[in-house]
Parts: sequence; structure tokens; C-alpha cells
Amino acid sequence: MLVLLDTGVLLRLFERLDSNYSTVQAALKLLWARGDEPAIAAQNAVEFWNVSTRPATARGGYGQTVSKTRARLAAIERTCRVLPDSPATFTEWKRLVVAHSVMGVAVHDARIAAQMTVWGVQTILTLNPADFRRFPGIVVLTPAEFLKSDLIA
Repeated sequence: MLVLLDTGVLLRLFERLDSNYSTVQAALKLLWARGDEPAIAAQNAVEFWNVSTRPATARGGYGQTVSKTRARLAAIERTCRVLPDSPATFTEWKRLVVAHSVMGVAVHDARIAAQMTVWGVQTILTLNPADFRRFPGIVVLTPAEFLKSDLIA
């Protein structure tokens, strides 16, 4: 089963000092152990690049160089299936933003949800679950919830 890794999760894969690092790493190991395949939307790569290269003095920026960000993105691409954009994604995105009255910065999350729908991805691991709960048909889990769900199953 494909499981989409949201941008916040991708960012924490490399930040050992981040409080979410261990949980994100454990969730990814469990995902592989279950035989699931991690995936990202093209939008996640764009957001990852944005936050990684944004100055550390700016809101949420990591202050990484282009070279380091390129290497990190290459590592993500080696371990995750990249879901490409398509005309169908655009059509589904328009449907979602209208159907759910999506406005402002949330349009980016709707684009990720649209790619998930088009490519048949049902589950997303995210540090911001509220961003995706409005979209029906998507199972939204934080990495910690993902780890607990496996203990229950």
C-alpha cells in the first residue's frame, strides 16, 4: 500500500535534534516492515525545497544550502515513489477547493489531497492532521498515531 509522507515528515527525516525525529524515523521503519511503500506528491518536493532553503531567520526556515537540499531531496526520491502532476490532478484539485471551500494557504494541502485521490493513495502521514481531515477518503495519521495503529492491528 502506498502511504504519502507529508512535507513536515520529510523535513524531520534529516533533523536529528528535532523533537519529532525519532518518531518519524520509527514510523518510516514500521512502514517498510509492513511492506508499505512511502510516496510523495510533487507538491511535497516543492514545499520541502522551500522550507529547507528558506533562511533560518525566517519563519520556519531551515537555512540549508541548495547543495545540501538537493542531496536530501535525492535521498527522498530514492526511498519514495514520486507521484507526478497530471491534468487529472488539476481537475481533482479544482473540485476539492470548490467542494470544501478551501482558501488561502490551504490550497496547497488540497493539491496534495488531489494527487492522493488521483493516484489511489488512501493514507497520509503528517504532523498537521487538521490540514487534511476535511478531505473524505483520506486516512490521516501522525507518525505517533501510525505507530500506535500498528500495535492495535
